[in-house]
Amino acid sequence: MPTSSDPGTLSLLLQGPLSGHHLPQIHARVFRVGAHQDNLVATRLIGRLQARLAPRVLRHLRDPGIFPFNAAVRVLSESGLSASAFSVFRSLKRRSIPPNGFTFSFLLKACFRSADAGRVHQQVHTHVVKSGLDVDSSVCNGLLLAYAKGVGDVLSAQKLFDGMPEKTNVCSWTCLITGLAQANQPEEALMLFLRLLDAGLRPEDDTLVGVLSACSKVQVIENWVVVFSKLTDIAHNSAHDSIDTVLVYLYSKWGNIEKSRDIFDRVIQRSRGGTSVVTWNAMISGYAQNGHPIHALDLFHQMLASSNPKPNHVTVVSVLSACAEVGDLELGRWAHRYMEVKGCRGVLRTNTILATAIIDMYSKCGSLEEAKCVFHSLAKKDVISFNAMMMGLAVNGQGVDALRLFEEMRRIGVRPNGGSFLGLLCACTHSGLVREGRVLFSEMDRCYSFKPKLEHYTCYVDLLARAGHIEEALEIVTTMPVEPNEQVWGALLCACLVHSRVDAAREAARRLVNVDPQNSAGYVLLSNAYATDSLWGNVTDMRWLMNVRGVRKEPGCSWISVKGVTHEFAVGYTLHPEIQKIYLLLELLFKEMKLTF
Repeated sequence: MPTSSDPGTLSLLLQGPLSGHHLPQIHARVFRVGAHQDNLVATRLIGRLQARLAPRVLRHLRDPGIFPFNAAVRVLSESGLSASAFSVFRSLKRRSIPPNGFTFSFLLKACFRSADAGRVHQQVHTHVVKSGLDVDSSVCNGLLLAYAKGVGDVLSAQKLFDGMPEKTNVCSWTCLITGLAQANQPEEALMLFLRLLDAGLRPEDDTLVGVLSACSKVQVIENWVVVFSKLTDIAHNSAHDSIDTVLVYLYSKWGNIEKSRDIFDRVIQRSRGGTSVVTWNAMISGYAQNGHPIHALDLFHQMLASSNPKPNHVTVVSVLSACAEVGDLELGRWAHRYMEVKGCRGVLRTNTILATAIIDMYSKCGSLEEAKCVFHSLAKKDVISFNAMMMGLAVNGQGVDALRLFEEMRRIGVRPNGGSFLGLLCACTHSGLVREGRVLFSEMDRCYSFKPKLEHYTCYVDLLARAGHIEEALEIVTTMPVEPNEQVWGALLCACLVHSRVDAAREAARRLVNVDPQNSAGYVLLSNAYATDSLWGNVTDMRWLMNVRGVRKEPGCSWISVKGVTHEFAVGYTLHPEIQKIYLLLELLFKEMKLTF
């Protein structure tokens, strides 16, 4: 009959759920009765205690096996205590305990967080070879991942991959594809993906994520569209979904969203409910990034209705972007809660991309306090999260608070980048902080050696012109080292009209029409400027020029969210499924208005 001093019983207790005050009691009892000398008990105890206590447990073991050491290396690596993890490994070597594949798999994770990752990783690789585990596929994959993603040594990763005797493990290919994509070698990553398909291997979702990352960085998209389009005719049936997923992404990045949707629908019909979440994400993000937020949200609702696959954090990032675009605060809140309910609260605190998307959504939907709550909950704030919060404050007219946040960012040692200064200049523009804007614009180059780009000049010109400093803004436009685009001239033109500077407005409008001849704004604003001076002949000329060039004024649109579904309305829009009821109700409202008057 086992007692509470029996190692088997204590091992079972350590494996099951434990409250906060029970664990210290079991910990004490394990050592009091000497049960820690049992390898299984020691292994499970190390897995339950705080990571920093793991080396202490090991020091009390007289004849330990490999399992307690593996447990210690694992918990220390996962807790970011890389130095302690390597110290445990050295202790294992001193005791002449041979490491196994798990030892190195856990140890390689510590390489990612090591201050001297490159040198440490080379040392671990040497130990792997000496231990004869360089033929172990899981260890090789760990080495590949650490080389390619951890230390960015793509050449060593490729050399290791080419030397592997067996290349049947898709994970190995995935590690190198992802590493090449992250190292800004997208063409090499895509060529490796083609080799994977040629080898008859079936890509996994993680493989496709790496491939799409590479696709986002290629320079000549159309070349790869042709390559993957030809592959659909010759590839094995099992590879069709993977190839089509890549094509969905490439076509949407190319701007051909209709073709993307055609291919997406083909995948859905072929897979009969078994479509990868990566395919859905490619289509939803394609809509969001091509200015079709309503279509993105509609497709997201279809994804939820299909129940398979479940959305992941990548899906939610695209959905949040669409919500921010149309101002759908309720759906944005739902997406935020969805990630928390999924058990991803930890992800929200550590995933900068997801947190930034949530901050951006709340800010653009006018819920600044909720944006601040997400920002302050982040475990570690980097330049991306600071930029998102500063831009959120900017678009909500909180320019002074944005400048204060910038000072906090500098105080804790986070170095600003181009996005930081763009948000700050935007904050100054919306809050009329001209003096502060001038200082920031000069500090970009003088203090941070950061040359202003076109978007910074656009914002700075807008700041000066809005405040009535038209001559100063004109001087910036005429002396800036990059060619002014339609946004620069548009900002200057609008400010000239506000401040009744018709002479400057005409010049800005002419430049705007020349830079972007298909943009109706330049023609309309220039026509308005002529009308202000009663130059009706010039107004007629502008209208004639628009007709000749086929320029049409884009109609404005409005969005409204009803029962979780966002609807879009524009002038002359007749495609809404409830359009007959809408027009009937409008007619009734018009009649009531006539009766009232």
